Amino acid sequence: MKKLIAFALAAGLSASVFAAPETYVLDNTHSFSRFAYSHFGYSTQESRFDSTNGKITLDRAAKTGSADITIDTKSVNTGSTLFNSHIQGEDFLDTAKFPTITFKSTKFVFSGDKLATVDGNLTIKGITKPVSLKVTSFQCMPHPMAKKDACGANATTTIKRTEFNAGKYAPHVSDDVTLTFAIEAIKE
Repeated sequence: MKKLIAFALAAGLSASVFAAPETYVLDNTHSFSRFAYSHFGYSTQESRFDSTNGKITLDRAAKTGSADITIDTKSVNTGSTLFNSHIQGEDFLDTAKFPTITFKSTKFVFSGDKLATVDGNLTIKGITKPVSLKVTSFQCMPHPMAKKDACGANATTTIKRTEFNAGKYAPHVSDDVTLTFAIEAIKE
C-alpha cells in the first residue's frame, strides 16, 4: 500500500513537472490596447483601440510562453469621430493601407511564478521594431463565469512614433508614445 501511495505521489509530481503548454484566446470584450502621448505639453492624451484579438500560449511549469496579438487600427477610439479619422489618416496610422498592428513575442521572462516581461516584435505601418513589455500585473485562475481557466495581464512599453513613420507634428506632439495592454484570455 505504501508503495502504491508513493507511486501515485511520484506520478502526480512528474505530471506537474512535465505540464504541457496551454493556449488561451483573448477575450476581446476585456482586452484593450491603449496609447498615450503629450499634446503640445498641454495634456496627456489617452486613447484606445476597441478591437484587440489573439492567442497566448503559456507553460507555467517551464516558465515559457508566446503571444500573437493583432490590433484593428480602424477601431481607434479617441472619444471624437473627427479625431478618430485624423489618427486613421496617412500621417499617423494610415489604416487604409495598414489595417492592423501586430505584436509577436520572442521571449517570456518570469520572476518566480510571475510573468515579468514579454519581449517581441511590434509592427506598425509595415515597420517592425523589437520592444519589451513590462508586465505590471499577472494572474491565472479559474474564471468564475466562463468555468474555464483564464489568465490576465497588464503590460506597458514606450515607443518612438517617428520610428514607425507616424511622426507628424513631432516633437510638439510627443514622439514618445506609451502603449498599455490590458489582456484577459480564456483557455481553449
